[in-house]
Parts: sequence; structure tokens; C-alpha cells
Amino acid sequence: MPTYRQIHDRLLGHYGPQDWWPANSPFEVMVGAILTQNTAWTNVEKAIANLRRAKVLSAKAIANLPATDLAELIRPSGYFNIKAKRLQNFCRWYLEQGGLSALKKRDTAELRDALLSVNGVGPETADDMLVYAFERPVFVIDAYTRRLFSRIGLIAGDEGYEILRHQVEQAFARDKSRLERFNELHALIVIHAKAHCRKQPACVGCPLSFDCQVGRDENTA
Repeated sequence: MPTYRQIHDRLLGHYGPQDWWPANSPFEVMVGAILTQNTAWTNVEKAIANLRRAKVLSAKAIANLPATDLAELIRPSGYFNIKAKRLQNFCRWYLEQGGLSALKKRDTAELRDALLSVNGVGPETADDMLVYAFERPVFVIDAYTRRLFSRIGLIAGDEGYEILRHQVEQAFARDKSRLERFNELHALIVIHAKAHCRKQPACVGCPLSFDCQVGRDENTA
């Protein structure tokens, strides 16, 4: 059974660096982290492009925009009325806290708690923001991560979010480049899940197939 570090290295060797998060600024990362909830990234890109075209891709502009107008702009991301409310909640909070420069001064635990206090920001969204916008060494747990690690046998699959996050982070605790590793590992898992570790797995060519029970079964069928 491979370690978390070995999974990182094999995926990196197979797919190469992913250079995540695909955004032009830390604030855009935060917007994307909210909009990507329950939708594909291609839909988020369309929504962000709409915001940019309308020249409202800033916390102040989004906070002051009529909710119906914002919902229409982010319609491609799905659940647009709910996400418009969440995005405005976040932007108002963000401005109240003093914006990026003020938030960056907080230590990681305090900042994470603050992000989680915002209505509509859960652990996965907060951790996306922490690692990709604030460059903090935290690991993001998503459905792809659970699927991959459970198929390999590293986890049962029903662990709580915090338990699993700490388990992965502990595996890299002594690594001086753990921020870069967490950044890459999450991105690599996403691309791997789309290429091979799908709900219906596509094991041919998978770089982890012989470490995975599903892959071994496919290869011996």
C-alpha cells in the first residue's frame, strides 16, 4: 500500500505540475471556491467570466450588487440564487474584516475558524481558500480524495472531514515544502479522478492501478 507521499510523487510524475488555482488573484480564488460548490469548474469559469465582463469582480462591487443581478451573472455555476447569497455574505464579511491584507496577518487556525464562521463557507471551501488564496499548508478533502484513498485502502471512507484532513497533513508534517505538496496533491487528485478514478473507474493506464483493489481486480479480470 503506498503512502500519501508516494501517491503525490506518482501522480506528479504521471500528470506533471498542475499550477493551481486557476485564478488571477487571491480574491478570485475565494470567489471560485464558493462558486465551485456542487458544480464542475468549467461552469465556474463561465460565471467568473460574466463577473469580469460586467466589471464587478471585486468584493465591494459584489456586495453592493442587487442579489437578482448577481444571481443572473453567476447562473452558469448552478444553484445561483443560493450562491449569490453566499457570495454576498462572504464579500460583506471580507470587507468588514479589512480585506486580504488584514486577513493575511492572522495565523492559520484563527483564519480558518474565521472563514468557517461565514454562512455558506464549509470546511472544503475554507481549506480551498487557505491553501490557494492565503498560501497556508492545509490539505483539502473532497469527494475525489475519499474515493481514491478508500479504493487504495488508506482510509475506510467514512471518516470525518477533520480526522482525514489531519491524517494527511500529519503525513507531511516534517516536509518543509508541504504547502507546495498540498497544493499539488489536491490538484492532482482532481485531474486523476476525472481521468481514471471515476465513479465507474477507468483503470487502463492508471498510474496507481496496482496499488488499488479496484485496479488489481480490473487487471486480473
